[in-house]
Amino acid sequence: MNLKLKFCSSLAKVMPLTEPEITIRKGCALRGERFSFQLAFSASDCAVKYLEADVESDLPVRKRKVALVPVENPSEVLDDDIISDQPGLYPDLLTDFDGGKYVSAPKGQWRSIWFTVDVPTHCAPGVYPVKISLHNKYILTEPIEKIFEIEVLDAIIPTQKLKNTHWFYTDCLADYYNVPAFSEEHWKIIYNYMKSAVDHGINMILTPVFTPALDTEVGGERTTVQLIDVTLRQGKYKFGFERLERWIKLARQAGIKYYEIPPLFTQWGSEFTPKIIAKVDGKTKRIFGWDVSSSSREYNKFLNAFLPALVTFLKERKLQKKFYFHCSDEPSEKHLETYKKCRSLMEKYLKGFTIMDALSHVEYFKQGIVTTPVPVESKLEEFIEAGMKDRWTYYCCGPSTVYCNRFIVMPSARNRIFGTLLYMYKVTGFLHWGFNFYNSQLSAFRIDPYRSTDSGGYFPAGDPFLVYPGKNGIPEDSIRAEVFYEALQDQRVLNKLEALVGRETVEKAMNKLSPTGQMRMAEYPKGERSVLNVRATINRMLKKALEK
Repeated sequence: MNLKLKFCSSLAKVMPLTEPEITIRKGCALRGERFSFQLAFSASDCAVKYLEADVESDLPVRKRKVALVPVENPSEVLDDDIISDQPGLYPDLLTDFDGGKYVSAPKGQWRSIWFTVDVPTHCAPGVYPVKISLHNKYILTEPIEKIFEIEVLDAIIPTQKLKNTHWFYTDCLADYYNVPAFSEEHWKIIYNYMKSAVDHGINMILTPVFTPALDTEVGGERTTVQLIDVTLRQGKYKFGFERLERWIKLARQAGIKYYEIPPLFTQWGSEFTPKIIAKVDGKTKRIFGWDVSSSSREYNKFLNAFLPALVTFLKERKLQKKFYFHCSDEPSEKHLETYKKCRSLMEKYLKGFTIMDALSHVEYFKQGIVTTPVPVESKLEEFIEAGMKDRWTYYCCGPSTVYCNRFIVMPSARNRIFGTLLYMYKVTGFLHWGFNFYNSQLSAFRIDPYRSTDSGGYFPAGDPFLVYPGKNGIPEDSIRAEVFYEALQDQRVLNKLEALVGRETVEKAMNKLSPTGQMRMAEYPKGERSVLNVRATINRMLKKALEK
């Protein structure tokens, strides 16, 4: 077969018309760690089609093909640390081989196969070969064999301490798969997506007690996904928690540890109320939404009834430390007084619970209005200087320059180094708005994520979701999801190294790897080679410490 082959790291994005620059032949992982690598290939004639890849190893190895996806909106503003600022087809989707057996090799184009190794915690330390045999079903030639080696260190990766939430949109699952909300089929799909989230280091789940007032145009509605039954009879509220009970059990079964109540007021200013459906004197109707002010007496009365009932439900199950609340996402300076009033309504009943919100304006924290802020990464240092102790951060459709992010047009190195930065800043929580957002901006219409990776052109490609909606209610992964999980693993391995050699030693070594001599949110190693060297340095230090 006229086939060029090249082993690549998980940080390579193999573009169709560009040969990957860096070749690797071995890797290193701890017991219990996930390690990924790629085999890139390019056929020089059109006869090479229907490639099959057989894998032999004593380690469990999963193989998937890397598929190209359309990028129409790379981002409106970008710096130079990108693959390209042009629209086109980019590698992102990790999907099964065609027909479960084959991967195509278009003449003159580069493609790759993605291999994932989940090293068992009981695995003996040592070097493990992974033999890959490539052959073409319709050409009788000898298979091409390639061997990749993985060294397993004699240490178990620590449990993840970071709280990690990527907003989970239950309505998008009902919409895409065309199933009734909270039907049995919907519950099955929800579990599949919860399990996928957990498999990628997400341990906190957005729990829709009411349909989340997130990314919804003023006056518009999203598909109702309300876990709480609300009854209003003769002016008195009653609540049913059966679906919430089922949600908690399902999430726990999937591996979720924490639960996140969506904002109890609308996004960007807390001026209105979320959509809430109730049975009023026997008739089902919407009782709150964009047409009801957040300061209305009726909503005040509603919260005065609902929050004590919810708190009782949670305390009976000893879940006070597992549930987190939101007031309103990203309030601006002009909304400070409105936000303060709304939050005071919540605080009256939520003593002992954490109320947190994404913020860009430090005044909310300095004035003690928000005690657990979630600042954007570009403002993290400002909040730390103001005395923030529980260190959360987020990024989303910005920043798109200087700082880490994971748009499809960005190199994976910019995604991966974030884990090291989380360690250096002692970050305890991370939030992102899009695990599976399959709508346009403001949810004006639904999109097909396989055709639109940018919510119909409204967000930078790759920002709205981490997983693609696969067949039979089973999500398909992205390169971005896998690499972000590797970043989280780096933070965990750094914690392991710190336990052996001390934090001062670890920080000193990491700072040396930064181009400015200090690892900061805006100053960090860039490029595949530099970021691979960060992990190689960690591995060398760990091996040395384990030998003592």
